[in-house]
Amino acid sequence: MARQKRALVTGGVGFIGSHLCERLLNEGYRVVCMDNLRTGDLRNVAHLRDCAGFEYVEHDVTTYIDVPGGLDEIYHFASPASPADFERIPIPILKVGALGTYNTLGLAKAKGARFMLASTSEVYGDPLVHPQPEGYWGNVNPIGVRGVYDEAKRYAEAITMAYHRHHGVDTRIARIFNTYGPRMRPDDGRMIPNFISQALAGEPLTVYGDGSQTRSVQYVDDLVEGVFRLMRSEERRPVNVGNPVEYTVSEVAGVILDLSGSASELIYEPLPEDDPKQRCPDITRARESLGWEPRISAREGLKLTLEWFTRRTEEVAAER
Repeated sequence: MARQKRALVTGGVGFIGSHLCERLLNEGYRVVCMDNLRTGDLRNVAHLRDCAGFEYVEHDVTTYIDVPGGLDEIYHFASPASPADFERIPIPILKVGALGTYNTLGLAKAKGARFMLASTSEVYGDPLVHPQPEGYWGNVNPIGVRGVYDEAKRYAEAITMAYHRHHGVDTRIARIFNTYGPRMRPDDGRMIPNFISQALAGEPLTVYGDGSQTRSVQYVDDLVEGVFRLMRSEERRPVNVGNPVEYTVSEVAGVILDLSGSASELIYEPLPEDDPKQRCPDITRARESLGWEPRISAREGLKLTLEWFTRRTEEVAAER
């Protein structure tokens, strides 16, 4: 009988981290879910708490990490990632990208564990190349409001590769593009949770800019499948994990209005500083190295997400 693998997921109570914990448990792993609850919600893992292989540890990864026992894999997914957080908690974002990555890499080295960094399409900034391949070095404003997240992740990639080259740590880097789905924070500040929350409340949908800027959005299950395959591959270069199908912001708003049956109107606000006009992954490397590409259409994924937000809204109302 094969030995049961044990994995650490930092940021495991968060939107993506909780889905990753769930997938690993379903694959037969024992999972240590670590989070400091700065932006995570324990309700995201409430259904996992009674699983025999699940362990929750409240800890801030910017401080020394001690996980007794062996670890086979470490998924470093801890980091606030919403634009609403960039001005609210800039220093913690920088610290988790720098100190948190340093501490989790040190743990991977000590345990002999394979390490994955959850990086981001934000390393490309407001791109001058479209779509963005992994070889593109980006167009980032290091002193802008978004710079705290962009540069934290760029540093995290640099130290990950340094630990790989200098210490021989077995590393993987996933550059995650816009992802959405159940368990996103209603106050996340990103396009889809904003639109859904406003549609359900019967409020106008706020579009930043003129709505013509494009986004490629992937459903969380597609992302987790890509991450799962990457960790099992021998691909040590950064890999874009995203959906290459583009939609304008206005088109996304229209789909959400249609699915929700809302009569809300669109209102337009100025585009935030350094907000990218286009963001679309070149996923050639993911197709060739992982045999992966997204399967869930935007309309299907948005329907599932809207249903979850509706249930969560009803639960919160019932608790009052």
